[in-house]
Amino acid sequence: MNATRPRGLTEPAADAAIDAACRDLRLPTMRGAARDQMTYRGFLAELLMVECDDRNRRRSERRIKAAGFPREKALRTFDFDANSAIDPAAIHTLASCDWVRKGLPLCLIGDSGTGMSHLLIALGTEAAMAGFRVKYVLATKLVNELVEAADEKLLTKTIARYGRVDLLCIDELGYMELDRRGAELLFQVLTEREEKNSMAIASNESFSSWTKTFTDPRLCAAIVDRLTFGGNIIETGSDSYRLAHAKAQLGGG
Repeated sequence: MNATRPRGLTEPAADAAIDAACRDLRLPTMRGAARDQMTYRGFLAELLMVECDDRNRRRSERRIKAAGFPREKALRTFDFDANSAIDPAAIHTLASCDWVRKGLPLCLIGDSGTGMSHLLIALGTEAAMAGFRVKYVLATKLVNELVEAADEKLLTKTIARYGRVDLLCIDELGYMELDRRGAELLFQVLTEREEKNSMAIASNESFSSWTKTFTDPRLCAAIVDRLTFGGNIIETGSDSYRLAHAKAQLGGG
């Protein structure tokens, strides 16, 4: 038989029991509420709000993990002073995720070391925290996955999987030349998402140089159109603050 807890505890005994239980369950907020002599209704409201906050935090953590970001990057750690080409107000407006809600694209264009990937991951993280389903992938990895899926007769399923997420973040687009087949498969993913779900890309090449990545001019123009129509374009410039920081450290040593 299970032992039953005695009912009708005295006030001091109840306070001691609450204090001990809050310690065991690691509920410091509840412990404080109990000490504040809150009413039953107030105590219940406090308990429910804490539980809701905890569940929301865990959901956000799950969405961030599911996005597959390679490292943790946040807007609060981005050094806007080191890159005057980037408007902080524009980035913080994007952090509201209204563009994701509307299914619009975002392009981050600039040289390596200017903060493109940091901003891509940070804005993707903001979207995940706001409740959106996010997926991060390197452009070459995505194309390779699509080629393998096509060979294994799984292309439709793979494209649908990438089409379902609210925000698809494609990093390092333009770093490597894609053959016609790879470019066409990537175009299918972009078309699947067009005007329905958001895309965000980071590229070290200006749009005029994308013919080096997408060698077919007509296909290149169509891809640029998919990624820019109605969207936001943030140019991060050409001065690598990562390189400048490394040089400064070497000079200081």
